Amino acid sequence: MEIPADEQQQKQLLRALFNVRMPAPVSAEFLEIQDAYLQEETRQKGITDIADLTPLQEGLYLWQGDITTLRCGAIVNAANSQMLGCFRPNHSCIDNAIHTYAGVQLRAACAELMEQQGCEEETGGAKITPAFNLPCDYVLHTVGPVVGPRLTAEDRELLASCYRSCLALAEQNKIQSVAFCCISTGVFHFPSDNAAEIAVSTVKEYRKQTHSEIEVIFNVFKDSDRQIYQNLLR
Repeated sequence: MEIPADEQQQKQLLRALFNVRMPAPVSAEFLEIQDAYLQEETRQKGITDIADLTPLQEGLYLWQGDITTLRCGAIVNAANSQMLGCFRPNHSCIDNAIHTYAGVQLRAACAELMEQQGCEEETGGAKITPAFNLPCDYVLHTVGPVVGPRLTAEDRELLASCYRSCLALAEQNKIQSVAFCCISTGVFHFPSDNAAEIAVSTVKEYRKQTHSEIEVIFNVFKDSDRQIYQNLLR
C-alpha cells in the first residue's frame, strides 16, 4: 500500500489500519509510538474537563462535543454485540472513534472479556475496560437495542437497562462521573426524542432510588440532540 504524501491522508490511512487490525499482541515499541501519537492528537483537539462544566440540574450536565476528548470518570461506548469495536475504516460511529483514540489495547481488552464470557454481549448490559489513551479513566461498553419498523415497549426497556447497567457498574468501580452518548440513536434507529426521554428519566430515577451522587454528562454531537436534551433538562 502506498503511503500518501499529504499528512491528513496519512492520518486517515493510519486510522483505517487501526480500524481493521484484529486483536493481537503488539510490541512495546509500537505501543510507545502509538500512545504518544494518540495522546498528542487528543491534546491538539482540546480536552474538556467535567470540572469546567456547569450542571443544568443537580448532578446532570449537557455537553456537545467529541466524547473522546472528555476528561471524566468514564465515557459510555455504544458497542455492538461482538464488543470488538467498529471494523469499517474511518467510519463516523462513536464505537469507531473510541476504539481509534483509545488505541489497539482497547480491542485487545474487549476481546479478552468476550473470550472469558464465551458468547456475544446481551443487549442492555454493560462491560468496563480501561480507557488507555483517552483522557477519561474508563470506558463502559453497552449494546443498545436495534429498532425495527416500529418502536416497542421492549426496545424502551432495553435502552433503559443500558443506562441502569452502566450506572451500576460505574458505582461498583467507584467511578464518580459518567458521560453517556446517545445510545442506539445512530445506525440502531432509536428515535432521538424517545431515546433522550428514556435517558434522562432513567438516570434521574436511578439517582433517586439509589441515593447516588454520581454525576452524569449527557453528551451530544448534533445540534438537534442538544435542543432535545435542553428541553428535557430545563
